[in-house]
Amino acid sequence: MEGLLGPVQIRELAERLGIRPTKTLGQNFVHDPNTIRRIVRAAELSPDEAVLEVGPGLGSLSLELLAAGAQLTAVEIDPRLAVELPATVQRFAPELAGRLRVVEADALNVTALPDPQPTALVANLPYNVSVPVLLTLLAALPTIRHGLVLVQLEVADRLAASPGSKVYGVPSAKLAWYGPATRVGVVPRSVFWPVPNVESGLVRFSRAAPPPGNASRDEVFAVIDAAFAQRRKMLRSALAGWAGSGTAAEAVLIKAGVDPTARGETLPVTAFARIAEARIAEARLA
Repeated sequence: MEGLLGPVQIRELAERLGIRPTKTLGQNFVHDPNTIRRIVRAAELSPDEAVLEVGPGLGSLSLELLAAGAQLTAVEIDPRLAVELPATVQRFAPELAGRLRVVEADALNVTALPDPQPTALVANLPYNVSVPVLLTLLAALPTIRHGLVLVQLEVADRLAASPGSKVYGVPSAKLAWYGPATRVGVVPRSVFWPVPNVESGLVRFSRAAPPPGNASRDEVFAVIDAAFAQRRKMLRSALAGWAGSGTAAEAVLIKAGVDPTARGETLPVTAFARIAEARIAEARLA
């Protein structure tokens, strides 16, 4: 499709709308058509798939997603951009305009979307809230089966990190609760306007069954938060506040089959789920 937005079209649209990308909204617009095509290819979308895009901005990625056959729902917080996106699609790809729905909203507050319900999330996420947005949408929209997000490279590494990695932490463990994630590429800063101070990375994820056990997501996430609140602390100390005391934490860990002297950085999400479930069992016996 020849309708992709390049640097000239991006600047013209922004100037006409009076748009100056802001750090507050985490706005960095991709203006390189080859990068946009690469993102959509890496997303591995099925024909006619219902796709959610967060922060469509001026519409570069939106146009390519539509060209790939997606039924697209775009969530945009900036009212000027939300109003303009349908007009941009009508101008550059009028035959695809009927496949687009725009929701003016803060993605952190989204609890439901109009049909068709999205099965994929593909987005250049706002850098300042990328992890909360991703986790919020996976929790709110269980129909999302897979996706690809563009985030700061450091964040990409954290999201895809495995237990034992230096960057494994809360984002890694919480995303793993939903399913596996992999970093699938690096995106240079030169393809953005304005040019960010950091490189970016692509993370592909898919939804899988949650870890075995009866503990809820919130209960498991509470363990993860406590375990990483003070990095490099042994779990019997890190979880003392969560469990009520160091002694109680040690008892729960032993019941869960986890070494009390281990550190949160070494545990897979399945172990955090066992810890949460062990505490539930302990509470029933109390």
